[in-house]
Amino acid sequence: MTDIAEIPVDEQERPLPPPPLPVKSALTDGPILRTLLGLAWPNVIALSAGTCVVIAETSYIGRLGVEALAAMALVFPTVILTMTMSGGAMGGAVASSIARALGAGDRERAGILAAHALLIGITFGLVFMLGMLIFGPRVLQMLGGRGDVLNHAIAYTEVFFGGAVLPWLLNTMAGVLRGTGNMKLPSFLIFNSAVWQIVLGGTLGLGLGPVPQLGMRGVAAGALIAYSMNICVMSWYLFSGRARVVPKLRGLRIRWAMFFDILKVGAIACFSPLQSVLTISIFTHLLATFGTAILAGYGIGARLEFMLTSIAFAFGIASVPMVGMAVGAGRIARARRIAWIAGVSAFAGVGAPACLVAFFPDLWVNIFTDSTTVHATSHQYLSTVAPFYAFLGLATTMYFSSQGAAKVLGPVLAQTARLVYIAVLGWWLSTHEATAQSFFWLAASSMVLLGLLSCSSVVLTRWAPRDRKPAIETSLSAATDQSG
Repeated sequence: MTDIAEIPVDEQERPLPPPPLPVKSALTDGPILRTLLGLAWPNVIALSAGTCVVIAETSYIGRLGVEALAAMALVFPTVILTMTMSGGAMGGAVASSIARALGAGDRERAGILAAHALLIGITFGLVFMLGMLIFGPRVLQMLGGRGDVLNHAIAYTEVFFGGAVLPWLLNTMAGVLRGTGNMKLPSFLIFNSAVWQIVLGGTLGLGLGPVPQLGMRGVAAGALIAYSMNICVMSWYLFSGRARVVPKLRGLRIRWAMFFDILKVGAIACFSPLQSVLTISIFTHLLATFGTAILAGYGIGARLEFMLTSIAFAFGIASVPMVGMAVGAGRIARARRIAWIAGVSAFAGVGAPACLVAFFPDLWVNIFTDSTTVHATSHQYLSTVAPFYAFLGLATTMYFSSQGAAKVLGPVLAQTARLVYIAVLGWWLSTHEATAQSFFWLAASSMVLLGLLSCSSVVLTRWAPRDRKPAIETSLSAATDQSG
């Protein structure tokens, strides 16, 4: 063994270099509200484009006939479930894991996580593909599909879910980029995808120009082609080294800890869109007993809810990398401030226009119907429920902020509580000859319940890791020990 006396004096006295500290950036050190707004506005544009796709598809599918329009309504829940799971739930989990690694200053780990995220996206895409190709027709029958409506729905399902890997891969790549704080590129590409989806879906579905009419298969094919185009662009950007993180595919060794880091958030988060779809289905079923006018009035209000909650999604998705990097750097107090500022911003951003529509419902209702009966029902629903949409915005941001902190169980349980609340009280109201107005109050109170429980989960959940000191504190103490 070498004696210390044999080591040159200058080397004995030279301290070891301290470990690298997390890199400072606007996400970890900038003003919270300004940074949050800068990250949120591209998401507003991208999510608005998604709303335009729904409107455009409804328009040109309607030209294929009533059966095709009914078929689209039949497959819509499964398509929305695919997109929300891949984009909001698992995509948010991917962004969280990448952000926490970067916040801790570990870019190597971030690259390995990105590679494992792509494997997860491909695997989930294959599961959705096989599940819907095998069981899809049976599911569509259970949902009420019959005759030509069922045939149109199966035609769409065979094509769209035959390429289910594509939306999963697109949203996984978007999650990787968002985890680095890059919101503009994925938002632009999702917007671009929406534009091409409208153009290609309409062209192939209706058979415009020299293109033969492919019907529902053409509509589904247009979506997949649009996804493929943007996957190519996003792949080039990620693997060319232009992003802060490059997925480490070459010589990749499967590490179960990396899968766990993503899935411990994503697997739990996937229950949220499942419960949302189930909640809407139960409430729709309860209102259907009151007749077509009541159901149509509720549908008009639900469209407003869908549009306004995209504002909350924009703030929520923007909060994921900010909270994740703060938690990764051990700055828990800042992470919580980000969550509350995002929550208040979404509460105001959703609540202000919702209250405006509650006071002046014709601003929204006149877009959809001239029916006097539906008008009256829509007025009743919006004046009762719309002011409480703000609590949905609050709950949405708490859910995404909790994803950033890798502590998403609380907001998901809050969604479970809302589901049980609507199911139990809805059943009780239906057995006591309650009016439609009572069900509208049920919907409003469930939104308040969801918002308050989601906030409580953030207050009561420990965000600081239990197994290690914060990254900055650890690095500083190590440097002090080495230099001392």
